[in-house]
Amino acid sequence: MISIRLKRMGSNRKPFYRVVVADQRRPATGKLLETVGYYDPKRKPAEMKLDLQRVETWLKRGAIPSGTVRSLIGRARKEAQQPGPVPE
Repeated sequence: MISIRLKRMGSNRKPFYRVVVADQRRPATGKLLETVGYYDPKRKPAEMKLDLQRVETWLKRGAIPSGTVRSLIGRARKEAQQPGPVPE
């Protein structure tokens, strides 16, 4: 079974996470199928970038997101719908 989950990176007390697509049977540090984004909760505000097209592709193929990744996808979709500031 394929899952979309977070992979912890960084040093002690300075974590950041990559959003990865991996086989659930593999260990957390095992082989990945694809990296589709990142999440840095230590920055204020928290920094996140997801390739929503690739995420949607994997979801259509039957990948199951973890709970945290599910909420990150929802936030990314919300941000993508909101119009940005108008450049002058």
